[in-house]
Amino acid sequence: MYRILASDGLEQGAVNKLLKSGIEVVIKYYDKDILGDVLKDFDALVVRSATKVTKEILDKAAKGKLKLVIRAGVGIDNIDVIHANKNGIVVKNTPNASSNSVAELAIAHMLAVARFVGDSNYTMRNGEWNKKKYQGIEIGGKTLGIIGMGRIGRSLAVKAEALGMNVIYTDVFGKQDNLKYDYLSLEDLLKESDFISLHVPYDKEKGSLIGKKEIELMKEGAYIINCARGKVVDEDSLLEALNSGKVAGAGIDVFEDEPTLNKALINHLRVSCTPHIGAATREAQNRIGEEVVEIIKDFFKIS
Repeated sequence: MYRILASDGLEQGAVNKLLKSGIEVVIKYYDKDILGDVLKDFDALVVRSATKVTKEILDKAAKGKLKLVIRAGVGIDNIDVIHANKNGIVVKNTPNASSNSVAELAIAHMLAVARFVGDSNYTMRNGEWNKKKYQGIEIGGKTLGIIGMGRIGRSLAVKAEALGMNVIYTDVFGKQDNLKYDYLSLEDLLKESDFISLHVPYDKEKGSLIGKKEIELMKEGAYIINCARGKVVDEDSLLEALNSGKVAGAGIDVFEDEPTLNKALINHLRVSCTPHIGAATREAQNRIGEEVVEIIKDFFKIS
């Protein structure tokens, strides 16, 4: 019998399907100091973002049964993929499941910062009626620059266009011939966009993609939306730009450290923030669970 450890939880429907296939599923979070030894008795590990699968953990786990690590989500920056492969451990993710949910959250943050939704909600609860204070902008007619035109970026483009936005994009892989949107260099996109939404992984070698230099290229009063990875945008530079008014608002779902301790950023009146909930919808979690099941069954050749 194959044994699976879901250290950060797994949708119950997926658990039931695995159990019906004769696979034992253990849902339990283990501290990093003992996780490697625990994994010796498991054939596969399923993680979300809480569990960090480090070199030390993999070295211990490789001495046992572990052959597969699945990230129940898109980003795999919490897994040392190179070291896993060196130890004969395959790493997979579920790239299709949460694209729509993340794109919808990006839209939600755009609307929130454009119309002071968070600030007005907070002040109303404090008994204030600031009807004349919150003059926002319409997102219709504005230019949305998407950095990273993968599944999430493409999903966002369709939704933004339906709301009347002009979509442009840049991507590390260059222009995509099957897309009707204009492709620009990163520098040109920063100069042209009213809203900038990031959908790229964090590159440890290059560091933050958006820092002080990049913000200086942006339009005065542009908006930044980050539902990708926290370190993609330098938080100190972003906060400075918010305080100066160079950046009119920011929608942030991901942070350099999570849980974040950057109170100056999350309490800023021009910031709409959420605690890394891009994939936190019932629909996305169901799809993630289904993908996890298919990956496990295919890898271990279970019918």
